[in-house]
Amino acid sequence: MHFKLLSNKDMQAIDALIDAYGGAKVIHDKVTAMRDYDTRKRLAGNKGYGDMLEQAETHVKQFAKVEDFIEKEGITFTKPGVCTTQVSGFQGAKVTADCIRRVAENGDVLFPTEMISVVALTDHYVYSGDLLATLAMAENILQASKFCSTNLLSTPLPEERFAKVEKITGEKFDRRDIGDGLSQLILKNMGTPFGNLGGVEVGDNNHLVYLDGITRAALETGANFFLNPSWSTIVAACYYGRHIPAISFKISMLLSTQNAIQFRMLMNIVKEYLRDDGTTPLYEINIGNAASAETFIQCAHELKESGLPNISLTAHLRINPDLGMEGFDWTENAHKVLDAGVDMTIKYESDGESRPYDTMEAYFLSDEERDEKAELIGDVIYHKCIRCDKDAKEIMRRGHKALFAGISYKS
Repeated sequence: MHFKLLSNKDMQAIDALIDAYGGAKVIHDKVTAMRDYDTRKRLAGNKGYGDMLEQAETHVKQFAKVEDFIEKEGITFTKPGVCTTQVSGFQGAKVTADCIRRVAENGDVLFPTEMISVVALTDHYVYSGDLLATLAMAENILQASKFCSTNLLSTPLPEERFAKVEKITGEKFDRRDIGDGLSQLILKNMGTPFGNLGGVEVGDNNHLVYLDGITRAALETGANFFLNPSWSTIVAACYYGRHIPAISFKISMLLSTQNAIQFRMLMNIVKEYLRDDGTTPLYEINIGNAASAETFIQCAHELKESGLPNISLTAHLRINPDLGMEGFDWTENAHKVLDAGVDMTIKYESDGESRPYDTMEAYFLSDEERDEKAELIGDVIYHKCIRCDKDAKEIMRRGHKALFAGISYKS
């Protein structure tokens, strides 16, 4: 017997949420329009971020170029297996701007093409211009191919937001009043001091709160790529995104894709909710830290043989101790994967050194604390970029192509 992943009631609730925002086409068109740099710069400037963006425009003129490195080293790409570069922890506009400044001052760092942010989608972050300015720097100025935002289900939101989603979907959400007109979903299985990392627990129908959060952020800022923490939210996201091609999702390693069995479970989800053109809202799967190079290669081969659309596969090369074992280093495994002719994304949660705020704590600071610690967090990201640059350059020396942000190439 085959059991559908979503019931008719589940699908009706998601459809109602999409319709409440004007329907799939309206969402797609609005998100696409909000990705224009002139639009973002004007709106961010109105909210006090104009000088920051202009400074970033100036700083990136000092960035190193891939072509210069290739010429200097006499590199030729002779092997299959393409490496995509990714760094995590771009915690808002001030942090991102500080990292850009330091990379410009260095003058020798090739900037990663994919950027990950783990900042709660608070009303302040979404509507103050902070996320908008971050995206303008990342996607427009740096020309990163992807910038991933994160909707943490533990995020306090105005009570009216929960009430609105309840009215639209007909579902109820177990939450507490935390004062000042704010409510918060109640997480029962804490797991960590941050409450299941703020969202790995998705009880009952809380996936609807997740979808509402990403929709609001997407419409307000043009954010179009979101981290997805749980089995239920990825099912809901694949269904939700079928008719909204502007929006895509990344599966966190916290989903525990540590082996090929779990990977096949994900492929079944993808197959269930493909778009009419055969593509999927799922752009990327982060293979778990426990997986070997051989398991990564097996997953890549099974994906290729499945007939499903291509999905980017990613592995952490370095992690901070909050996410796993101390001294974790997957670099040699990455070389094995690439030498097997398998494309992969190399991701950095850490540069492998112990630094202040190279911990999960930086992901759960308040909006005010994050701004106060911007230089410390920016320093962490800067060193991640250096580690990524060093490893990616070695990969190129070994004959594999590596992909960086557009700003790292000559126009």
